[in-house]
Order: sequence, then structure tokens, then C-alpha cells
Amino acid sequence: MNEINRRRFLEGSAGLAATSALGTAGAIWAPAVHAQGLAFKPEKGAKLRVLRWSRFVQGDIDAYLVNVKKFTEKTGIEVRVDSEGWEDVRPKAAVAANTGTGPDIILSTNDDANLYPEKLLDVTDLAEYLGKKYGGWYPAVEAYLKPDGKKWLGLGLGAAGSYMVYRQSHIKAAGFDAFPKDTTGFLALMKALKDKGTPGGMALGNATGDGLWCNWLVWSHGGMLVDRNNRVVIDSIETLRALEYGRELYANFVPGTLSWLDPNNNKAFLDGQVSVTNNGISIYYAAKNSKDEKVNALAADIGHAAFPVGPVGAPTESHLFFNQMVMKYTKYPQAAKEFLRFMMEKEQFEPWLTGAGGYIAQPLRAYESAPIWTVDPKHTPYRDGVKSMRPAGYAGKLGYASAGAAADFIMVNMVAEAVSGSKSPKEAMERAQKRAERYYKV
Repeated sequence: MNEINRRRFLEGSAGLAATSALGTAGAIWAPAVHAQGLAFKPEKGAKLRVLRWSRFVQGDIDAYLVNVKKFTEKTGIEVRVDSEGWEDVRPKAAVAANTGTGPDIILSTNDDANLYPEKLLDVTDLAEYLGKKYGGWYPAVEAYLKPDGKKWLGLGLGAAGSYMVYRQSHIKAAGFDAFPKDTTGFLALMKALKDKGTPGGMALGNATGDGLWCNWLVWSHGGMLVDRNNRVVIDSIETLRALEYGRELYANFVPGTLSWLDPNNNKAFLDGQVSVTNNGISIYYAAKNSKDEKVNALAADIGHAAFPVGPVGAPTESHLFFNQMVMKYTKYPQAAKEFLRFMMEKEQFEPWLTGAGGYIAQPLRAYESAPIWTVDPKHTPYRDGVKSMRPAGYAGKLGYASAGAAADFIMVNMVAEAVSGSKSPKEAMERAQKRAERYYKV
């Protein structure tokens, strides 16, 4: 996707007056006040059911339901919202797609839309409207949801950033004035923290979000599951170097990370078991809002940083992407699209971002200026999650194969096997190669 030219727009009179300072000084983003209006006429008697992932911060679901209520009050359309864990949404979405019954709208993760594209309603008209009005979708959003460059399979909702979360006092006690910016410094920090009795740790179980650090590990050393031609290339010297580095890193982890799922590192950090982990902003959010004085006091000591840059010399961020899919079987396609349009408009979307406390990074450029990103400097690192992320299927084309490989946790399992010593790095790579080749048939 080409970079959208930065423009200065006149203030509008329909609630679109706010501007946003982005990029270089003086560059102004604002919703395109001249963008053609769009509204869908809901079917008579329409009712909607939405299935979404469970909240990791309470403000997310609270603000989301406030917007749902506003939609119902405006349109008269009843909307039922069901919440499930990330790991449960994926199989339920697949069952719904295959049976042709279930929720009208599903909020899911990563490549899921590419598992059953023919089962999803074409939302190109809505996606193009929102893109034109709000400064354009980030490239990763288009990679996930417009894989053929033409048809939109769904809408981006955002991403939960996987960034480094650390105890500032423990970092300093280990001899570091700031969080390391490269992998050499990161390994040195982890060794020093273990020596101090304040180790770090990251999830190595089948964690949908927190296991994404394994992508970073491999990519940072130049490895990748597939190349640009979708040829499986994970069994490589670059991956070997990543896994050897990972073994050294893992040797300094707190015990038990092989079984960690998405909730585990939150609990471990807040309990004082680890000083460094990768996570969304939910740890900080929980500490700030905790009624436990000890946990609440922890908030002031929490710092956030991007993942260190590896030998490739460039950031290789991997974050948990959220999509919004309308199932083709819905009896109320116009109502469903009108619901999504309503939820993505500034009047609803910015308050939701604020309610989520920085847990979700926006998919549309104009929302970079949302107040949530500057009201607290500890929020700011999470702002650019979607802007800077690589799709989980890097460096290949997204589709059935990438979605299946991601859902099968091939990268996470390979890293877990190699760094823990249950398999040699070579054995782990060979197994990952064979597993991935079942999905990618070039």
C-alpha cells in the first residue's frame, strides 16, 4: 500500500473538527471532511449477534457495550454480544463458517479471515469508505484482510501490542540505565536479572498473543517460515542462529514458561515472579486500577519498550491483530455493515480506544492522534503497533496456508522445543519445516 499523502483539511461542522498532529511537525491529519457519506439501510426486523474475544482490560468491554447500546438506541436493532477467550473464538468461528449458522459478526485474531474467505461477506464498500475518511488503513491491515489487493474480507479492529514490560527499578539494579535496544544487550540484561534473583520470562505454550515473541526471535535473526513465493524456508542457518540465541535467553527465564498461555505472564509479573516479559498494556492497566495497595504501587515502576533489534538491523515486531468479520450466512448483511460502520466512526471509536486504556492500537491512521496515546507517556509505545507490525505470515502471501500454520502454532512449538532442549535446534527446525509444508504446497 502506498503511503497516504499528508494533507491539511478544513474543519467540518458535523463533529469532524478535531485534527491530529502526526509525522513531522506541522503535518495535520483529520478525518476527510469531504469524504462521501455512507450508511446502510438495515433489514426490517434485524437482530445481530456478535462473538468477540474476552477483554483483558475491563474498560475495553465497558466502552464497547456503551457503543452497542448507542447503536441500538439509534437504530432499534437489538445486538447480543458474547465473549470468549482468544483460543475459543477461533474454533467457534471455524465451526460457524463451515455450518453456516452462528454469530452474524465475529471479532477474531490474526489470519482467521483467510481460513474461510468464501464464507465471509464482502465489505469492500465499507472498508474503502472508512479508509478514505480516516487517513487510510495501515499496510498490515490490508495484508491480512485484502490479500488479493481488491476484495476486503473484513475490517481491521486494531492490535494488542506485544511490547517489553519491565520493572524500572530492577533494570537499574541489574546495571542498566535503560532497556536495551539490541539483542546482545537484551541477553546481557536477562543474565544480570537472573543473577540478581529477579528473572524475566516469556510464554512458550500455545499462547495466541504472548507467543508471538517467537516470531520476533526468528525474524530478528533473518529467519522466516516462508519466503515471498510461499516456499517453506524455516530450516535455515538464520533460524538456527535465532534458536541458539533463544537457548541462551531461555536459560535465564523463570521456571514454568513452557506451559504459559496468555494470562500467565500477567499474573507472574503482578505477583513479582518476573521483572521482564512481553505483553500488551494490560499489566500496567491492571496495576493502575488495582485496589491492592502493593499491586497499585507497582504501576509507577513499570516501563514499556519495543522489542530489541536483532542482527537484521531493523525492527521485527509481531503483534496480535484483531479483525471484524461479517459471516456471509447472516440474514441481516446491511444491518451488520451499518453496525460496523457505526462502531468505527470517530464518535464511537475514540472513546472505545480510551476505554481500552491503550490496550488496542488503531488500524486507521487518523486515530494516531487519539488522546489515549498522549494522556500518559507510558501509553505511547503501544500507539504504533499496527503501523509497525509484520503480518504473522511474513514473508509470504496470506491465505489458507498462513492462517493454518499460525493456528497450528508451528513457530512457537519450534522455539519451545529448541530452547528447552527437548529437541536439538536442527531437529526442531526440521519438524517445523515438515509441519509447514503440509499447509504450503507451492
